[in-house]
Amino acid sequence: MIQAVIFDMDGLMFDTERLWDTLWEPACQALNLAMPANLEEFLAGGRGLAGTKLNEHIQKYFPQIDPQVIVEKVWELAEERFGQGVPCKPGLEELLKMLEEKKIPRIVASSSPRALILKNLETTGMSRYFEQVVCAADVRFSKPAPDIFLEAARRLGVDIDKCLVLEDSFNGVRAGHAAGAVTVMVPDIAQPDEEIRTLYNRCCRDLHEVRRLLLDGQL
Repeated sequence: MIQAVIFDMDGLMFDTERLWDTLWEPACQALNLAMPANLEEFLAGGRGLAGTKLNEHIQKYFPQIDPQVIVEKVWELAEERFGQGVPCKPGLEELLKMLEEKKIPRIVASSSPRALILKNLETTGMSRYFEQVVCAADVRFSKPAPDIFLEAARRLGVDIDKCLVLEDSFNGVRAGHAAGAVTVMVPDIAQPDEEIRTLYNRCCRDLHEVRRLLLDGQL
């Protein structure tokens, strides 16, 4: 039986993955860098990454510059853009209200910077449902390593195999599976491929479906 729920943020709770994708081009323009020829490959490969993993990914496409310089420019643009507010994904608040009513603990585990996580929770009114958040800076290895989900479970005091991890990205699903959590994918931009379908426990159309499955005892 599920005893806690761990939420990814970008693309799962909020419709922000597409916003992140739009920030790379202006960041590169500001730094006088040409965008990668295979833009979709670059964007898809970076979703859900943070820290060293993200820097390694960027370095493959921009070997001429310290990747952290690009990351910091993207974060700068993100703070400005996300400060205007971000849209919630369908079914988010209904799911959170149900979990609150059933007294099921909830935590956010996101690769985004802590300040951005807190800002998004505050501007959307979702902060009331979460007492804790875990960000990439809180763990040694970012997704697809399992560290962030293991830390979230530790903070909640719940065994990871009793935790439901909700994710939209390939790297997030890989991390949830590696952690040993019950992993449900709610696809956003990328639909699951053959590899990803072997890693999750279930794939849901949206958070409304996740809520229904929990109420029916199917998760």
